[in-house]
Amino acid sequence: MSTQDAPVPAPLLAIEDIQVLFPVRHGTLRAVDGISLELQRGETLGLVGESGCGKSTLGKTIVGLVKPTRGSVKLNGVDIVGASRQELRRHRARMQMIFQDPYASLNPRLAVGRIIEEPLIVHNMGSRAERREKVLALAQRVGLHPESMNRHPHEFSGGQRQRIGIARALALNPELIICDEPVSALDVSVQAQVINLLVDLQREHGLSYLFISHDLSVVQHIAHRVAVMYLGKIVELSPRARLWSQPLHPYTRALINAVPVPDPEQPGLREHPLIEGEIPSSIDPPSGCHFRTRCPFAAAECAEREPPLRNITGDHWVACHFVERTADGGISAP
Repeated sequence: MSTQDAPVPAPLLAIEDIQVLFPVRHGTLRAVDGISLELQRGETLGLVGESGCGKSTLGKTIVGLVKPTRGSVKLNGVDIVGASRQELRRHRARMQMIFQDPYASLNPRLAVGRIIEEPLIVHNMGSRAERREKVLALAQRVGLHPESMNRHPHEFSGGQRQRIGIARALALNPELIICDEPVSALDVSVQAQVINLLVDLQREHGLSYLFISHDLSVVQHIAHRVAVMYLGKIVELSPRARLWSQPLHPYTRALINAVPVPDPEQPGLREHPLIEGEIPSSIDPPSGCHFRTRCPFAAAECAEREPPLRNITGDHWVACHFVERTADGGISAP
């Protein structure tokens, strides 16, 4: 069999047409509005966008903390939406979550060793001695002193607390970890240490990450592919290098343009206009293209018809009416 005929491996995670609606006082908040994505084994998919676009809600929906209004979440081909509590418990051992706030995500009443051990206790894994041995090994692997396992979270720095959260997520040997803004609350120097740790752990254990962040510069260092999200929808999906070298959606260009550079006065570094205005309400989003109210290229068509997420070339997808393939095989973008 030639390499061209080789079967495409089934994705570890496949979410299809996920919608999450929340009833509010004056209507319905559309937190996630019809998203479909796939994540391969050993891959890191970055999910980026402004605060309030629905990134964290999507992550919590995948692990079952939020129930979707419609759609499916398949882990190894098994749809876990609507699964019984017992079935969901079994699947949760294979997917874990690292939360954004290392201060709020750890129980202040428990010693750190017990926090890391708790998933093993919940899932009835190993004897007490075996669990203790694994906790010490995990602590050492993420850069914590085994002697500190009897201390409590308030005695650790922010970076150390996030390492505790990483150790806890690894306890059950998961295949998938949802990283929900795992470094946004940390100092820049500590961010780099945590990202390097996540990369090393992925290589060692073959982990798959959904890495959620509002910071494209962080995602650039860890993701294989990047999905750009705006007001509950994916507007662009591309391999990381191509997204940076050839961003097609005006929103993606503006996000890249907003990344700090060493010399902002240097010519050529600010090629695209910055986004103006505030992100619209998810309760009453704009008609057609949700980004049109902030887009410098918006036309009448943008208000009348929602652009579908289309494959433009290879594995590069974009939701914009004005991105097209040209006759010579190139790409025309606004």
